[in-house]
Amino acid sequence: MASEHRFFQKALEALRPITLEEMDAIKLMNRIDSKYLTEEATLLRVLADAAAAGYRVLSVEGKRINAYNSVYYDTPELKMFYDHRNKRLVRQKVRTRAYLESGQAFLEIKRKNNKGRTSKKRIGIEPCELMEFAGNPEACAYLAKHSWFRVGDISPVLETAFHRITLVNPALTERLTIDTQLRFRNFRTQHSCSLEDTVIIELKQDGRAASQMKGILLRHRVKPARVSKYCVALSLTDPSAWPGRFKMKIHTIEKTIGKKIDIL
Repeated sequence: MASEHRFFQKALEALRPITLEEMDAIKLMNRIDSKYLTEEATLLRVLADAAAAGYRVLSVEGKRINAYNSVYYDTPELKMFYDHRNKRLVRQKVRTRAYLESGQAFLEIKRKNNKGRTSKKRIGIEPCELMEFAGNPEACAYLAKHSWFRVGDISPVLETAFHRITLVNPALTERLTIDTQLRFRNFRTQHSCSLEDTVIIELKQDGRAASQMKGILLRHRVKPARVSKYCVALSLTDPSAWPGRFKMKIHTIEKTIGKKIDIL
């Protein structure tokens, strides 16, 4: 795996950098989100085609592969997990996330509406508050304002750690996040696992513009796949959770990487 990531670094050198400030200026107002699933060998070929097409890569503190840590919160009954598993149209997820290169951390609330649109709201917190933000009155008030959950209703369930590559097309009409080296740890069961060389890609595009990346992914036989990191990770690490349709997602991941996922 380490050698593959050295290849990623070399492949990314072929792309022009874009700064975090430039990225923040890109507003995809009529946004369409699509997720894809592949593995690292195919990703190398996708990156080569992206470089040839003029895509730019996010660079933070000189790094083009950035480390993320997220902590997902849920109720004792895992309401957020089961709302997603049961395909409830209107649902939320609550997490904290640390961007390790920039040193930033946020409380984030993701909400899906009955039209299938996803919105995300967030407020800055201290990195030390990832596991416990109850002592931050601004964060608690923000949660109460933007979520139907309160700080006393939820607690940390799962940690996800991964490395992310972010690409932007030349016209600044689409943004691509590429997550690799995904690792999960369940705080309640103490189980952990890694998705090995699985790659989860999310394409965020302006619905009014054609997508170069969709053509690149199609050329490399990378197909759309709806994958929730939280729900897949919980299904893997909590034997008491009923995975339902997420069991098929896990089989698809194992088929993609050519091996069974080990649970520790």
